Amino acid sequence: MNKRFLMGNEAIGIGAIHAGVHLVTGYPGTPSTEILETVARENDGSIYVEWSVNEKAALEVAAGASYAGARTMVTMKQVGLNVAADPLMSLAYVGIKGGMVVVTADDPGPISSQTEQDTRHFAQFAKLPVFDPSSPEEAYLMIQDAFEYSEKYHTPVIFRPVTRVNHSCASVTMTEPAGQKKPEGFIKDSSKWVIFPKLSYQNHIKIEERNEAMKAELSSYRFNCIDLARNMTGNPDRAKIGIATGGASYAYVREVLSSYGEDIPSVLKIATAHPFPEQLALEFLSGLEKVIVVEELDPVIERELLTLCGKHHLAVEIHGKLTGDVKNAGENSVESVGISLAQMFGRVMPKTQLYQLPELPVRPPVLCAGCPHRVSFYAVKTAMKGRKAVFSGDIGCYTLGNAKPLDMVDTCLCMGADVTIAQGLHRIEPDAVNFSFIGDSTFFASGITGVVNAVYNKTDIVLIILDNATTAMTGHQPHPGTGKTMMGAVAEKISIEKTLLAVGVKSVVTADPLDLKSAAKAVREASGKTGVNAVIFKSPCIAVTAPSPVYRVLEDVCIGCKKCIRELGCPAMHMENNKAVIEPSLCYGCSVCAQVCPTKAIKGGA
Repeated sequence: MNKRFLMGNEAIGIGAIHAGVHLVTGYPGTPSTEILETVARENDGSIYVEWSVNEKAALEVAAGASYAGARTMVTMKQVGLNVAADPLMSLAYVGIKGGMVVVTADDPGPISSQTEQDTRHFAQFAKLPVFDPSSPEEAYLMIQDAFEYSEKYHTPVIFRPVTRVNHSCASVTMTEPAGQKKPEGFIKDSSKWVIFPKLSYQNHIKIEERNEAMKAELSSYRFNCIDLARNMTGNPDRAKIGIATGGASYAYVREVLSSYGEDIPSVLKIATAHPFPEQLALEFLSGLEKVIVVEELDPVIERELLTLCGKHHLAVEIHGKLTGDVKNAGENSVESVGISLAQMFGRVMPKTQLYQLPELPVRPPVLCAGCPHRVSFYAVKTAMKGRKAVFSGDIGCYTLGNAKPLDMVDTCLCMGADVTIAQGLHRIEPDAVNFSFIGDSTFFASGITGVVNAVYNKTDIVLIILDNATTAMTGHQPHPGTGKTMMGAVAEKISIEKTLLAVGVKSVVTADPLDLKSAAKAVREASGKTGVNAVIFKSPCIAVTAPSPVYRVLEDVCIGCKKCIRELGCPAMHMENNKAVIEPSLCYGCSVCAQVCPTKAIKGGA
């Protein structure tokens, strides 16, 4: 068997291919994005792959293919599951035919997300199985198991890697690919595929019976296991303490225990938090007096063990997040787990270099030098000087418009909420000009509904669409406005302007944000009208276009007023000897600093 050095997301994608997947859909979202991209890259042409317009659409497309007997996979991040929740909850009751795996990447930290929500709770809520890999190697094998369990029990399966599994790399041993099986095709049966209240009731009973059967089977699942204690007999008190863990935290526990020498406690590893492998857990609890539970993010395993102890009248103390023995927010680490275990086992923390590393410098995220979003925000800010205005933002690169000196994002809730938050604000403060900022990809994903709502209810808002011709923050994926699909096909570009006009937006103006005067003029005109009025700032992301000649500061003309730095905050600019300086390796030639400079001290050219 050959080995490949893979990122966790690549291992999941290739594992799905080797499981014989027929269709893969998804919506880009860090840390999950590379899974679908890997399938597209490794595709021999037999797999249909698409970036869907949002997670709900992705799940429903996959459900249709699964009804026809195809193996399908849907990819998203944890907040994307909220968007897909409606169809997934119903699908849990209706069931599937072809194996269907919903990969939902959680983001402890959070590193690149709005929330730290734990998808294991969603699995319990939806009564669906959830698989929680601890490493890229395990993810490669476990995704194949997930398809098997899905087909065996006719249910969608949630697959829940976390960021450190998604983005870590390892040498993965490849198994023999299963190969695609020809789908049976859709067989009409309204008593199965059409959801009615009576059917839901009957299926609910079946779901509960199925989950009980899965509990028993998952107790012998290969990735649910007990690492038995070694050489703990010399300390009888320590021998009666065990560790329960799962997912990426299992790797942290193993690394900490590697410093314990041969004095290793028993470890329960949970790969399927729901349905919970009760028999295995009871075997682990036998003879123990205390257990410390190490997991991300919420006390899911901890609560399962507490329930099990109560159910079977076991006198075992369960320690973890609920008792304050393990931190209850943020991602775990070798360091944090080491502290928790040292306190529980009465050990001294090893004085290794690992625990003495200096703090990393704080580097807050900023808009790239040359990013057209910077001047879009600045144009609006310039146009609204002296007026009462509120700026509702959205999820994407443009969220970074909140940073000083721009300070142009007053609210940011979730994807598409900028348009609707602005409407609510207007109803309470109609004297303010309410702006909503949304990107081109987000507009297609979740913005259109809000625009229709504003038009229908005759709400005065100014819609600012930041069209940089890509899905920038997640790695420049195509979307309906780019004219291409994930399969590489040329597609009809869906016009944002025509879409807005079609739903009744009063005026739609397209402007170049890099032309500061005309951009500010377009904003002023839109803000003076009633109803829904839109300005589309159209300028490509610097990562998908060739840079223009760099700009430089004429030292003898610069007066050191710092206006270019104070108002724009471009990372390519700084001060030296009371003069502005442009770092040529960072400059993309956007020309905005030259337009802002009061003394014309900034010129284009090398």
